[in-house]
Amino acid sequence: MSNTPMAASPLTRAVLEIDEYVSGLGWDRPARLFALVDTARLRTQEPGLASQLGLDDGVEHAGLTPIEQEEIPANKPLDEFLGTIAWPDAVAGCALTVERQMLPPSAETSVPEGLSDAKLAAWVAAHPDRQEVRMTVAVLRDGARESALRLREKDSPTEVLTGSDLVPGLADALAATFA
Repeated sequence: MSNTPMAASPLTRAVLEIDEYVSGLGWDRPARLFALVDTARLRTQEPGLASQLGLDDGVEHAGLTPIEQEEIPANKPLDEFLGTIAWPDAVAGCALTVERQMLPPSAETSVPEGLSDAKLAAWVAAHPDRQEVRMTVAVLRDGARESALRLREKDSPTEVLTGSDLVPGLADALAATFA
């Protein structure tokens, strides 16, 4: 995408491209899953799909191409859903975007003990210091990881935080889809 900043690695560029795409859809959206495929391999092995994705424009496209997968079932917990995924060899990696509410570290000491997951979610949702965040996390078969975090209150491409270990639990769950 033309507005995606140039990043150091193909994986970082793919994460930022996905973040930009999903941000254009707005907030309050379900989680989205993407396969990451080697762009050069895609152009060679699947020219029809490459054409549909606009990769046959004569420009050399390096790196990874994200391909959105079918909708994630809303009635199934994300961790259970991820446990059902097996990727074909042509998929170099995968990425997931998910929206969550989080509290600043200063609020963690006031969390009531013994709440069920549903009651904890309701408590966080009602907290005055909560922040909504969209996380885009990607992993490759070789173990490389990248994440992008965007706060709803700072919803701007220049306010996206990136790093390889920002959401380690989600990255571990995605990496397990290649095990």
